[in-house]
Amino acid sequence: MILSALATSVGLNLALTVLLAAAYTLLRRRPAYVEVYAPRRPYAPLEPWLPAAWRRSEEDVHAAAGLDGVVFVRIFVFSIRVFAAAAVLGVGVLLPVNFLGDQLREIDIADLPNKSIELFSVSNVQDGSKKLWLHFSAVYIITGITCYLLYHEYKYISCKRLEYFMTSKPLPQHFTVLVRAIPVSDGVSVSDAVDKFFREYHSSTYLSHTVVHQTGKLRRLLNDAENICTKLTNLKYVHRSSQDAPRKFLGLFGRNDLLGKYQKRLEDVEENVRLEQSDATRRQEIPAAFVSFRSRYGAANAIYIRQSDNPTEWQTEHAPDPHDVYWPFFSTSFMERWIAKFVVFVASVLLIFVFLLVVAFVQGLTYLEQVEKWLPFLRKILEIAVVSQLVTGYLPSVILHVLSSYVPSIMKLFSTMQGFISVSGIERSACNKMLRFTIWTVFFVNVLTGSVLAQFQIFLNPKEIPSKLAVLVPAQASFFIAYVVTSWTSITSELTQTAALFCHLWGKCAKCCRRDASEAPSMPYHSEIPRILLFGLLGLTYFIVAPLILPFVLVYFCLGYFIFRNQLFNVYAPKYDTGGKFWPIVHNTTIFSLVVLHIIAIGVFGLKKLPLASSLLLPLPVLTLLFNEFCRNRFVPIFEAYSTESLIKKDREEQSKPEMLEFFSNLVTAYRDPALKPIQRASNTDERTAPLLASV
Repeated sequence: MILSALATSVGLNLALTVLLAAAYTLLRRRPAYVEVYAPRRPYAPLEPWLPAAWRRSEEDVHAAAGLDGVVFVRIFVFSIRVFAAAAVLGVGVLLPVNFLGDQLREIDIADLPNKSIELFSVSNVQDGSKKLWLHFSAVYIITGITCYLLYHEYKYISCKRLEYFMTSKPLPQHFTVLVRAIPVSDGVSVSDAVDKFFREYHSSTYLSHTVVHQTGKLRRLLNDAENICTKLTNLKYVHRSSQDAPRKFLGLFGRNDLLGKYQKRLEDVEENVRLEQSDATRRQEIPAAFVSFRSRYGAANAIYIRQSDNPTEWQTEHAPDPHDVYWPFFSTSFMERWIAKFVVFVASVLLIFVFLLVVAFVQGLTYLEQVEKWLPFLRKILEIAVVSQLVTGYLPSVILHVLSSYVPSIMKLFSTMQGFISVSGIERSACNKMLRFTIWTVFFVNVLTGSVLAQFQIFLNPKEIPSKLAVLVPAQASFFIAYVVTSWTSITSELTQTAALFCHLWGKCAKCCRRDASEAPSMPYHSEIPRILLFGLLGLTYFIVAPLILPFVLVYFCLGYFIFRNQLFNVYAPKYDTGGKFWPIVHNTTIFSLVVLHIIAIGVFGLKKLPLASSLLLPLPVLTLLFNEFCRNRFVPIFEAYSTESLIKKDREEQSKPEMLEFFSNLVTAYRDPALKPIQRASNTDERTAPLLASV
């Protein structure tokens, strides 16, 4: 890519970013768009969003979005700190050194716009030049800074997690254990078996239990009732908002007939729901139960001490928050879950192979000669300078951004199929899947050009990996710089909520949606965290190879910091709180990015005929992995379980409080399946009933 094409992409994306931000500033002031831009705070006083996002403290973020929201914002804080230091080193030191090298060609300042951006890469430094020791030093410096900040953040978030636990009110999930594989003999119900077992072996701490019932058919009925309620609400809204009296065709058919029809259908479905509820309560038990205890320490003992001599029976695990439970997959057997995992693995591999074809096409668009070969009838149009710059500098990254936006929902579906019993578990699994998919398909597949077989052959000879990466990574620098620049528009579109805005406008024009304030959506951590970490990977891996990327990455993180702080307060409502369990994913990915940087640097110095620098870099990835192992042993246990010290201290603080009696009385029914709760008649009201909404 030549500099003029990069400048065109930067200018276009900067203009789109400013335009989207201006559109958001104007639209958010219109009352008609409150449910799009402020579903969490529809009646809050309006203030300029940028100063408000800057002014709010971390305590405000915690109160609004939980500890997961704090961790999400800290990812941006950590990235800004790392890449501010990287930009100083890269742009202030390495970029001038690269630019003043003469390995590629003599520099003609007058013709600079038509020069390749490779002039700013390490490829332009003479082989064996002593200036390369600046790059060597920069690798050690940025590794040290990143590891120091990683340790600081891990320690800070670990302390926040412990503080969150010690200052939190009593929560059902801290006193409850999920028990699976409950052995039942003939003539004995699951409920009786659970009660007998825990009264015998946990008599001093056992409180109560709730057996899980098979409610698949019941949920389908509830979904039908919810859909009918939605249609009724929309019909009544259209009826109220219409200026004219309801019209009938030939005096026989009209909207009133539809209202009566849907009301009758809703009454029938509700009656079927009541019958199915009583039937499910009587007969359809599943060998799983939520068992509650009188203390947190009692629940922890039940989790971490094996309950039976047969390890396949009485299996215990942490219970999620009652609102976080994902009920449908309790009815699946062990074999069904195992088959589902295998199917998901195969489907994930197939998805990656399909995406390889897309990436191969996108890669071809970055080369004008390839586009002319594919589309010869556009040759004359592509000869226009602006068109060719748009096609090679802007279009490829846009296509990749658009197609990648559909992958998170697919990965979430895959994780749902695996049988997780909590929404947070589904999203954390989807986050890991998205991370692997993104790193492979967006980074490695673009770097390792060629056929799929050729890509895998690169890893068959480990000794050749550094030298091959040192050649292949710089070759794709222009594509990734354009990709980062295009991401400015992508992250700013988060402000305008483009998809939600179109749905809102369509509903307003078609008069088919409710005008009442809608429920606030939840933050899609499973899609946003991998996207953020990808840009961290790009920034670190191209740190010495193409430091020109660093300021664009830094701008991305600064935009994300302000935009998502605003969204966490106004748009997204937390549906669960894992207590910061997303941070270990961030830490491990950053360590991986550093190791990739080291491997590339070793290969670069080898190709640049500076073998001593390559040899002196060999200890660096080893030291980084040792640091990671230290952090894993020091901090990961805090994210897996709370200590005996914390549990007993918290139990003793609360044992004499009078409100604990009310908490335990509510705990007995906290894990009752919402599908089994009595429903209210919704046929004579304009609103959907709360039980119906809760059960879907």
